[in-house]
Amino acid sequence: SWVPSPSTARHLFYGVLIGFSLSFATTSAISAYRKRTEDGAMTRADLRPIELRSDEVLDGVTGLIGNTPLVRINSLSDALGVEILGKAEYLNPGGSVKDRVALRMIEDAERDGLLEPYTGSRIFEGTVGSTGISIATIARARGYDTTIIMPDDVALEKVKALEALGANVERVRPASIVDKKQASLPNLAREYALHFTNSGTHGTSKRSFSSNHAHPHIVKETASSGAVVVLNGNGNGHASFDEEKSRSHRRGFFADQFENRSNFDAHFTGTGPEIWRQTNGEISGFVAGAGTGGTIAGTGQFLKSMAEDILVVLADPEGSGLYNKVKHGVMYDRKESEGTRRRHQVDTVVEGIGINRITKNIELALPVIDDAFRITDAEAVSMARFLVQRDGLFLGSSSAVNLVACVKLVRKMGWGNGEKVVTVLCDSGARHYSKFWDDAYLSKAGIPIDVGIVQDLLTQPFPPMSSITKI
Repeated sequence: SWVPSPSTARHLFYGVLIGFSLSFATTSAISAYRKRTEDGAMTRADLRPIELRSDEVLDGVTGLIGNTPLVRINSLSDALGVEILGKAEYLNPGGSVKDRVALRMIEDAERDGLLEPYTGSRIFEGTVGSTGISIATIARARGYDTTIIMPDDVALEKVKALEALGANVERVRPASIVDKKQASLPNLAREYALHFTNSGTHGTSKRSFSSNHAHPHIVKETASSGAVVVLNGNGNGHASFDEEKSRSHRRGFFADQFENRSNFDAHFTGTGPEIWRQTNGEISGFVAGAGTGGTIAGTGQFLKSMAEDILVVLADPEGSGLYNKVKHGVMYDRKESEGTRRRHQVDTVVEGIGINRITKNIELALPVIDDAFRITDAEAVSMARFLVQRDGLFLGSSSAVNLVACVKLVRKMGWGNGEKVVTVLCDSGARHYSKFWDDAYLSKAGIPIDVGIVQDLLTQPFPPMSSITKI
């Protein structure tokens, strides 16, 4: 057999050694390059506000609702030594937190057999705007028409958005829910839904919380679905109607966001769990305003179910009675006195939150609310302008109220060690150009525009611990 000479053996050995070294070096270089590429990709991903996956395609406009990011409010967080985090609900496709509620109300109605797409059915709601826009958005995608009844003094941007979505808009002078001379927005919406249904077929419906005994040919609230329907009853609490016929004909559906349990459920199963996951369960306080009460009720109850020591705090604007209800047990506001209002409903430039009656959703909220803060119009305007200047965040009036309350909560509790306080950024400033963001309107209403109000609130010294009232 052939045996290489010593010289040939040396050459073969060196060749193998060099080849192995080159292979190892090449593999190492490739691995290093891949790691740098991956690290760079991770860095770029970390900088993106919302992570998008190439294999994820959402199902229509409703697929865009929910799973909104938490955004750190840098200016407030840095000034206070805490983490002020806003749930960016204005990124929903309808532009507000109400997208969650509208979707849940419609889905629940469909699940209960109360609505059927593409039957000429129409959804009715009384609202100051955001819920109506959300309903109109989803209704258009699901095959329904909409009629939205709203106050005649809301920002014009909301009216134009509704009209662009094909909704019929009825603008009326606002009235209290208990005003006997004039129907409130919810009562008008209910009446319109009944009239619409009765002019075509039987039955109008909404989800609700309680049940009554059925009687022939009256409105009945069923316990199983929570629906209110005009039925033929047999008097023993059981409804009887031709479900197949009902599904094939048009009907008027009164969404009734104030009393509708779906409102609460949307936040208990959606907003609350999302916040818990996004904060890894490390959350000291949750702050929200209340219009219908669904957001603070559903989110607050979920968070309390996960950790009882989380503080749930109400942010209440001027003219609303909820602050006094939480603090003193009485639903009353001093500006309810005759002749002291600037306008004819809740006395505030803030739209979307504040109310002077107890709704079913607020009833669910009251047991979990630990504290409340009254926020003035001047404070809300100051916060909105401050955030634009310092953070580039262009937010609506209710978002500004929520963030002022966050600052007040941190000050009251003496926090400053990185505690996490989460609130809701309900909508953007784009819906408030003609009022909240209109300097001439604010001047005429006597509301100052002073960024210094928030600056003073941030820089004032912490109160001594002994002076902090126990919540």
